[in-house]
Amino acid sequence: MAASADTITDDGNHTVELTLLDNEESAANGGSAAASSEEITPLLTQIERPKINIFSVSRSRRKPRELVIKAPETEISPVSQFMLWAWSGSRYSGLLCMALSSVIYFVMEVLSENFTAQSIPLFETAFVRCTVTLILSYIWLRRIGLPIFGATHPRKLLLLRSLVGYLSLLSFIYCIQRIPFSLAILLSFTTPIMASIMARIFLHEKLKITEIGGLACSFSGMLFIFQQMLTTQGTEKTEEANNSSFGGSNHIYAALIGFFSSITGGISYCLIKAAAKATDQPVVTVLSFAILASPAAGICTFAFEEFVLPSFNSLSLMLALGILSFLAEVFLAHGLQLEKINKAANVMFMEAALSQLWGIGTSSIAPSLGRLVGCILILISVSFTMFFGPEKENE
Repeated sequence: MAASADTITDDGNHTVELTLLDNEESAANGGSAAASSEEITPLLTQIERPKINIFSVSRSRRKPRELVIKAPETEISPVSQFMLWAWSGSRYSGLLCMALSSVIYFVMEVLSENFTAQSIPLFETAFVRCTVTLILSYIWLRRIGLPIFGATHPRKLLLLRSLVGYLSLLSFIYCIQRIPFSLAILLSFTTPIMASIMARIFLHEKLKITEIGGLACSFSGMLFIFQQMLTTQGTEKTEEANNSSFGGSNHIYAALIGFFSSITGGISYCLIKAAAKATDQPVVTVLSFAILASPAAGICTFAFEEFVLPSFNSLSLMLALGILSFLAEVFLAHGLQLEKINKAANVMFMEAALSQLWGIGTSSIAPSLGRLVGCILILISVSFTMFFGPEKENE
């Protein structure tokens, strides 16, 4: 039951009239009123204004525009983009890192030939390069926040890599001082072949016929390049050996030491690959080698050679070569980490071809048919490995 009130004014008297309604009638009236209110309410409802606090006020809708406007100011240079892409942004990264390493070694050779004004002993040169490599490797690992020696389990690999690597360096220095320079360089370029053989033995990498053909083609190019130099210098050394009682046997012994350097170098490449994969950081392998090689080269400098105080220009050149050597070793380790050794090793022959072409272009080396044929064979083999190697591997 519901009640309604009505007030009537009459001569100052107030009369109150009460009207009683039944429940059904009031429910009907109430339902119609509710229905009408439901129809009217959505039209009258206002959207609540959002509450404003310190968090909502601090955000501005203009920030995305500011970010879009500032983006061109922080663009990466094309050189940096290429380096990042070559390092880890492509399936060709392993081969590209090996190619960059070979190019850096070629630049080092050009700088050494054109700007060397003072004769520095080999062990002293090795000591400066290893020391610069040690410092830069330490700074690199500290900047990225990695432990100096990496994880515990691959430390044996790092130790073996250091010992075998320095043994190879020591043998090469002994070899290059006692046999013709061209023969020493040719023996050093047997290292990629030895690395492929050692990878088959220790790492169980499969050698395809095309990969064996690529290595054979590149080494044949080396024989064409150094054929004339070996013939000329070999004749001169034979005449010197005939004038001395022990010259011939000494040269054979030095050549065997050079071949031993190639074998240990091939084993070192396998250890670099295994250690870089175990630590997931190629710079750790470079640091481990420098920790052993730097003091050992310093001891050999004072034990077997006379120390020569370098001039300012010579010291500057040695430091620059040390920095380039560090970069070349880092790219080499990363390339071996990402790619099969037999493919990565074949790219290393590119250094010899670039050196010969540079010498012919600058007229420091007399052009000949053998040199041109050798360079063409090497470039064809390396190009085939670079452009077709990863595709065949993915298949």
